[in-house]
Amino acid sequence: MDQPLRKTPLNAWHRRHGGQMVEFAGWEMPLSYKRGIIEEHLGTRGYGGLFDISHMGRFSISGKEALPFLLHVLTNNALALDPGMAQYTLIPNEAGGAIDDAYLYRLDEDDAGPRSYLLVVNAATREKDWNWFMEQKKRFPGVALEDKTEEIGMMAFQGPGAKKILERRLKLPDPWRNRLKISRLEGSWVMVSRTGYTGEPLCFEIFISHEKTEFLWETLFSDGEQQGIVPAGLGARDSLRLEAGLVLHGHELGLDPDGKEIPIYAMLPAARVTVSLSPLKGEFIGKKSLKAQFEEVNARENGCPLPPKEKRLVPRTIMPFLITGQGIARQGHEVLADSKKVGHVTSGTMVPYWVFNEIGIRGTPTGDKGMRPIGLAYIDADLDEGQKIEIRYRGKNLEGVIVEANLSAEAPPYAHPCFIPSPPVRKQEKRDLRGLASRLMTQAVQNTHWRQKETFNLIPSEQSPSLLVRVLSIMDPSSRYAEHRKFKAFEDREVFYYQGTKLIEEVETLLMQEFRTFLGCSEVETRLISGQMANMAVFSGLMDYLNRIYRKGDPRRIRKVMNHHLSRGGHLSAQPMGALRDFVAVDPFMERRAAIEFPVLAEDPYQIDLKETEELLDLHKPELIVLGKSMMIYREPLKELAQLISGMKPKPIILYDMAHVFGLTG
Repeated sequence: MDQPLRKTPLNAWHRRHGGQMVEFAGWEMPLSYKRGIIEEHLGTRGYGGLFDISHMGRFSISGKEALPFLLHVLTNNALALDPGMAQYTLIPNEAGGAIDDAYLYRLDEDDAGPRSYLLVVNAATREKDWNWFMEQKKRFPGVALEDKTEEIGMMAFQGPGAKKILERRLKLPDPWRNRLKISRLEGSWVMVSRTGYTGEPLCFEIFISHEKTEFLWETLFSDGEQQGIVPAGLGARDSLRLEAGLVLHGHELGLDPDGKEIPIYAMLPAARVTVSLSPLKGEFIGKKSLKAQFEEVNARENGCPLPPKEKRLVPRTIMPFLITGQGIARQGHEVLADSKKVGHVTSGTMVPYWVFNEIGIRGTPTGDKGMRPIGLAYIDADLDEGQKIEIRYRGKNLEGVIVEANLSAEAPPYAHPCFIPSPPVRKQEKRDLRGLASRLMTQAVQNTHWRQKETFNLIPSEQSPSLLVRVLSIMDPSSRYAEHRKFKAFEDREVFYYQGTKLIEEVETLLMQEFRTFLGCSEVETRLISGQMANMAVFSGLMDYLNRIYRKGDPRRIRKVMNHHLSRGGHLSAQPMGALRDFVAVDPFMERRAAIEFPVLAEDPYQIDLKETEELLDLHKPELIVLGKSMMIYREPLKELAQLISGMKPKPIILYDMAHVFGLTG
């Protein structure tokens, strides 16, 4: 006898609002609503989409052996999760294939007590995953596993308008991906995470009690309906994840059409962030196989010799493609390159897209839209982006090309469709150079007036200079090459290399004297230099100092740095993605650059929380503390920080990076 279909807490809402209900993994779920899949896809990309994902499995994992258990059964490094963080991960088997993909959330609020986690798995594999975990649990008697699927509702709110709607009702996590925030709504526990599976740069998933799920859903939908927020079903969720190039178990993970295991490292580049081979993680299921896969992939990318194709561990990889001819590719269709079979389609469909008025972060949808056939394919790993392919279906060959991506999330708040650039067409036409010059001059005058009379730039160094400064800047000495440096032979005096630079020397000397008086310091450099280069010089000097005793081995890097996060006004040049990258060590536990952000006040994210900072200083003991922001709204607590580190041994160095704030402090 067939089991009755399970129903999410939103089932009645779906029915009232025209949901086309279908069976999916034992659940009754909406495939789409009255608007249809295409409009739900476009609505998510243009405004925001609400998705019922309560059918997905949710497992609570806690106890004194929760962390060792997770390190053993998942590919990623749960050690790297601070409280309030999440990570995408995989459930591996010993052969190096994926039983499922999953998301792990750390729920406890500090490291003092026992750790608590929530693991979200796919609905179709929930029962299989649970049985697998229960079998592995026998080795970890100190771990507690609970299936919370029926107790906790789950929804996704994805798209450029989601944040504005959501922040009216709930406290949001810090503004970077994989962060989460736990709070209360109407007396009920609720968690918001910056995660999602649509490719949207602004993405949220919300966990709330079963009883309050419909209340929150209806509230968010009512708040956003007039702004274009749409409910979206399984159909749009699949087309959105496919457009974003995100894998799905049973398609890109699991078994291929020949019944062979798809290796995890076929899922590049995602495998690089989901698999940890850190020694600190220890042994885990499938590690030996995954390490061998990694070494083969690394050898291929570095041009090293590989075994024959039939003996390779990762002979094929998952790649996105675009159909350039007519037709739609579907799962299972053969893929050919140069008339030879090279693999098969794992996912394929026709997706809609918005036409944008320009490329980049300023681009917005025009209202025009189009359709394009795209897909993912499991194909020979030696094929490259740009390779022309053919999709064989019922005796017909569809023309296509391998692409880097079909969607980009690099220009928020919108996700932008990616297209193959057309070759430039050179046209011989008469050009109105006089008119072009006139328009350029007019635009320059208008822009100058706007900058100097109508705006105030919060980055002081970007403010318009005074008339006197502008006049001096066009004088001849300001553009002359006047290199100089100190010579010990001349009592450490600055010696200029070129003739005719006497005035420049006098002005620089005067400027240095004024800066010494104003700043109260002994060393001043007045020559213009970029913040990136200046910080590189400082970090390099600090590394040189740290390695002053022994210089024969590889120099050690700065062990740990405390700085402002980029979203809190921190300088790019003081970030691991900037000048700091080559000078700070990698944290072996976190498997990322050892930079800790200043904690901030809950009521004002641009002011440092000194009480929490004191605790972090004691815990992490950074060697370098970087102050200074691109926008100086408040003074930096330099004196207070100096007091906090006064008793530390060794004492950290405080660097005040004033690259952008000097205009205000002066």
